[in-house]
Amino acid sequence: MKTLFLTREYPPHVYGGAGVHVEYLSEELSKLMDVEVRSFGDQDAALNAHLTVKGYPFAVGSFAQVDKKLSGALDTLETNLATLHAPVDADVVHVHTWYAHFGGVLAKLLYGTPLVLTVHSLEPLRPWKREQLGRGYDLSSWIERTAIEMADAIVAVSEGTREDVLAHFDVDPAKVKVIYNGINVEQYQPTPETSALLRYGVDPTRPFVLFVGRITRQKGIVHLVNAIQYINPDVQIVLCAGAPDTKEIAAEMEAAVERVRASGRQNVIWIQEMLSKPDVIQMYTHATVFCCPSIYEPFGIINLEAMACRTAVVASAVGGIKEVVVDGVTGYLVPVEQLDVAPFEPVDPDKFARDLAAAINKVLDDPALCDAMAAAGQQRARDLFSWTSIAEQTKALYETLVG
Repeated sequence: MKTLFLTREYPPHVYGGAGVHVEYLSEELSKLMDVEVRSFGDQDAALNAHLTVKGYPFAVGSFAQVDKKLSGALDTLETNLATLHAPVDADVVHVHTWYAHFGGVLAKLLYGTPLVLTVHSLEPLRPWKREQLGRGYDLSSWIERTAIEMADAIVAVSEGTREDVLAHFDVDPAKVKVIYNGINVEQYQPTPETSALLRYGVDPTRPFVLFVGRITRQKGIVHLVNAIQYINPDVQIVLCAGAPDTKEIAAEMEAAVERVRASGRQNVIWIQEMLSKPDVIQMYTHATVFCCPSIYEPFGIINLEAMACRTAVVASAVGGIKEVVVDGVTGYLVPVEQLDVAPFEPVDPDKFARDLAAAINKVLDDPALCDAMAAAGQQRARDLFSWTSIAEQTKALYETLVG
């Protein structure tokens, strides 16, 4: 059997959870079948006897005269066309995120190849993307809906995501299969190294609260920054937060951090870049608490990464996070009452900030509890989220489509 992955992200060009998923799933699947990856980028390599990757540079320039918010969506479609320059000879085409859906739809139509689509997020639940894409958001939403409703099988990364798919799209429930994201526990595990901490000014001998992620509405980073005023003042706050979606959210983040520092809180360390994997593993390992304040999260693979590195987690009780973090066992889940219309922000942002801080302080103030949660989280990551199992489930799904 052979599968073709179409994806925007693939190493070394990974900036989110979907890219992490594609990297590890493709590697594990290559132990079971041939895997061809076509991605946005400059990759061109045979990674092993059964795994190849070919990158197609993002098509910037053809729509230079078009409004920038629209040109990004149009450039994406042009890049999708480029990924089909070579014939499709796979048994299954498997697409990841709306950026690659158009190529999958064309492959299904032109070659009759069964289409599998993994839902890493859903456009109807990310209305803030209109800030970034303008009317391009209508285009991305149309592409996503078309692909989901044409797909022969849909992989939801959590039960919550499956419910969202069925609520927002016209699909046969039998086509939607839950296969969780995973973690490479041989790679994501505690390390004694502290060079990255020292390089960025983090004191490894003192406790710190960690955030890792992009600066987006979805990740809720500003809510954590607003919670800092309520967190134990002796604790370092380390924000590994870069790649803002828009200049507006970037400015909002800068203003929030400046307010905190102006109030006298000087132990806030903001690392405005995406860290390498070894560096972020160091951060996960030595953090006392990892915080994920997302307002929307289909799975939340970053929580799993922190757990695998033996760190307690405090996270918002939304989406798939509730299936990863066990409240009171591997960390705390913080309820958030959200607006039931776009943009799904907390009804009371200050209450959410206070509740985040209260949960973080409970872990910080009880070292025995913190250690027990960290150990339980690491064990849960090892026991339930193996990429080997996920690859086997994915292969079984393919087999239902190719007879």
